[in-house]
Amino acid sequence: MPELPEVETVRRSLEPAIGATLASLWTSGKPLRLNRPIPKAKLKALVGRTITALRRHGKYLLVDLNGPSSLLVHLGMTGSLRLHDAKDAREAHTHVVIGLGDGRELRYADPRRFGQVDVFERAREHEHPSLRVLGPDPYASTVDGDYLFERSRGRGTTLKSFLLDQANLAGVGNIYAAEALWRAKLKPTRRARRLTRVEAAALARAVRTSFDEALAHGGTTFSDFVDGSGQAGENAEYLVVYGRAGQPCRRCKSPIRRTIVQGRATYFCPTCQLS
Repeated sequence: MPELPEVETVRRSLEPAIGATLASLWTSGKPLRLNRPIPKAKLKALVGRTITALRRHGKYLLVDLNGPSSLLVHLGMTGSLRLHDAKDAREAHTHVVIGLGDGRELRYADPRRFGQVDVFERAREHEHPSLRVLGPDPYASTVDGDYLFERSRGRGTTLKSFLLDQANLAGVGNIYAAEALWRAKLKPTRRARRLTRVEAAALARAVRTSFDEALAHGGTTFSDFVDGSGQAGENAEYLVVYGRAGQPCRRCKSPIRRTIVQGRATYFCPTCQLS
């Protein structure tokens, strides 16, 4: 599933759409996440509005328009949001097409239909069911070692699960939880309540460093992820631990191990990540 760096990569690549006016709308009529129908009437009401900004919170892309409404997009596991020439053939599994009136179209495609497309009122953004459950974005100024330390108090969950909980940090997924824990030299199965203030500061830095590295390489593509222009990310070859079971640790050369933590594949160094 695309995580924060992938969604931010999409956001940046779609910035050429800012200033365009929504001129037409088409939907496939097929439901997306949790069998929820695409809100066609709400989307049609946006025709005539102009894109004023592209934002992101965690794994959610937010398209602001002049007027009170914004568009919310979650890529799910296999979704993509891309700018196309209107003359391009529509790829299979395209579910939303927004004509921009200038020869371009903004198209949302999703083979497995685990994503989400919705419309929300910006003034009540934090009341949207998908957004109100999210914690702060890891790039927010309030997210530092003190925040993670206080948030982890009394938590009996593992550090891996603590990072994956979107109520703690919005945008961290399975890949970058592993990457951040390796950088912070913390064992994924350690209990969050045992995190010291010094370790929490290291973990906060490690999360951002992992994201920065991924952003520098256009995100991580294993199979489906592409940015808004259709380019795959190159970060997979720069991952320090995720997907590298049996390969030497980039720090101490010990073989990376793979285990399962609460149903999720987890990669770590048994030598570096002892604490």
